[in-house]
Amino acid sequence: MKTKSIKYILAAGLMCCGMTTSLTSCSDVLDEQPRSQFDPTFFTTKTGIEGGLTSLYAHLRYFYGNGYWLNICETGTDEYTYGQSADGNFKDADLSGVGQLTSTTSRSDLLWGTAFANINTASGIIENGGEAGISDALLAEAYFFRAFDYFLLVQTFGGVPLDLGAGELKFNTSTVRTSVRNTVPEVYAAIFADLEKAVKDLPENPRLKGTATKNLARLYLSKAYLTYAWWLENPKNIPTYPETTRDASQAASYFQKAYDVASEAINNPGPYALQPTFYDVNVATNDRNSEIMLYADHDENEKYGNGGAGYGWGSGGSPENFAYWMTTWNYTEMTAKGSSGNTINPIQREAVQALGRPWTRMAPIADNFMQGGVFEDAVKAIDSRYDATFTLRYHTNWQKSGGTDAYVLGANGMQVLPNEVYFSWVPESDDPQINYTGADGKLGFGEMPGRADFVVAVNHISRKKFPINWKLGIYRTDNAGGLGSKVNGGSPRPFNVAKFSELYLIAAEAAVKLNKNDDARRLVNVLRARAGKMTFNQNDNVAVSVDHTAEMLAATPATITIDYILDERSREFWGEGYRWYDLVRTQKWTERASTYHIAGDGYTDKDLKTFTRNIPANYYLRPIPQGQLDGMEMDDAAKEAYQNPAYRN
Repeated sequence: MKTKSIKYILAAGLMCCGMTTSLTSCSDVLDEQPRSQFDPTFFTTKTGIEGGLTSLYAHLRYFYGNGYWLNICETGTDEYTYGQSADGNFKDADLSGVGQLTSTTSRSDLLWGTAFANINTASGIIENGGEAGISDALLAEAYFFRAFDYFLLVQTFGGVPLDLGAGELKFNTSTVRTSVRNTVPEVYAAIFADLEKAVKDLPENPRLKGTATKNLARLYLSKAYLTYAWWLENPKNIPTYPETTRDASQAASYFQKAYDVASEAINNPGPYALQPTFYDVNVATNDRNSEIMLYADHDENEKYGNGGAGYGWGSGGSPENFAYWMTTWNYTEMTAKGSSGNTINPIQREAVQALGRPWTRMAPIADNFMQGGVFEDAVKAIDSRYDATFTLRYHTNWQKSGGTDAYVLGANGMQVLPNEVYFSWVPESDDPQINYTGADGKLGFGEMPGRADFVVAVNHISRKKFPINWKLGIYRTDNAGGLGSKVNGGSPRPFNVAKFSELYLIAAEAAVKLNKNDDARRLVNVLRARAGKMTFNQNDNVAVSVDHTAEMLAATPATITIDYILDERSREFWGEGYRWYDLVRTQKWTERASTYHIAGDGYTDKDLKTFTRNIPANYYLRPIPQGQLDGMEMDDAAKEAYQNPAYRN
């Protein structure tokens, strides 16, 4: 057998994210304690296995919640482009001519280094856990996470090594500085075996809040079947690497497996359930709810909440959850004349879900909010997912910083009081009523008759100002009525990784490929019916009683297509890091993202410009990180052959 091992993977693999845990604790959550490192002998003890198991969960923090990982999963898709303050990390990913995606600039390196370290840890647990007295149910968590990481890797890079130096799927304790990549079918065979084992041995209910279960494994098994089926079918003739044959005649059987496993999970939900409304899924006060199957956890504990003692919150690096910064524009530059006659900032930086720290790195593409987009005006009117995805109205908060002005002057010279709306994004259909020339130069804002809030229609989204992704926003319990002392920090909220709702869309997508249109429509309509209900309007911050279920179901097309599934996936999972994988899996990336529209870099820019992206077929794989290539003792030709073809020198 060829030796397949990687230097810096192995070095990292013995670190295990620096956590240990007690599996016998009376607590119902993982009891994390910092630990500098694990050596190989540590995995021969029960304490070592317990620590390794906790590290499997802790490793999620090293990419989920990292703003640069969110960028590589979203920028360059039909959801996001780079924002006005973007650096090369974002411009390179956009593929629109302002940067270049290479082995040194692609932030998929965050996954490569973290995932292989975790895979090695999982293999150590699997090999030694039985002898250390660990139950099959606990070992199944390691099987799950090994498959979880390999699934991300194979989708991102193509075929990757299964042998890290000690044999395929063996725990490696020595450094071997060569590597050979397995093929995509070989990697998927390992993924399927591990996930099938996890489904068999994991419990129905989590042993602790947030730990793996049968249905979590079913979610990933069904998605892996679905993704492999697309890979086999290869409708757009997208190349893979390492080169290997694929039998398209097998695709239907894997689509059927995806449908069957997802349906089984839906029909036997165990502890999981859809939340009553879409708002309930994502509001911070309801984090870790029954719809969330896996998350990269955080809390307000400065010492342990980010994965290590002494880590500085607000520095913009893993394991911090700072993804929300990237999609937040600098709303703090709004100014207004107060009742005192002084000019003040009516909306100041605040540690609340609708606002938070602005970085202006990622801007949503305007096409999504206009006629024909996933949030076109007809959708805005009846689909609660629009309100519960974006910050569309900005409420004044100057009084929370000690300001004493009784009001500020808003649009049309009208008074805006504390906690009232000073600025709003409004539908495209409102644009003809907006006067953009009489608003006293308020950052390109406009006025509408009789309204005190300044407005901009969503067909004028620019790289400088845009709707914030509300779902990812910060929330703290220690603001004490003020703006929050840690408003510049990372979010102490968990970052959601897997949702029960995705099972419906996995099954629906498989149903479309199996020509089961009635089943696909039924499954899609479960989520659409939920989206028609609203009990709280987050943008108005008020309880409501709204039910547009009938209109939502009537608006579902008679024939469900893959494009419609992708639209629904965008409405459900906008900006959460799913999008690049969705477009690559369905081979729709080039078709849906090659052209987009957005206004310019200035606050007063409002006219949309057309941008084009160059997305060649071999970009459907990300580059192997340059650090990986540099660390291997192989000749230049071998390193060149190791790299995916699009990124070779």
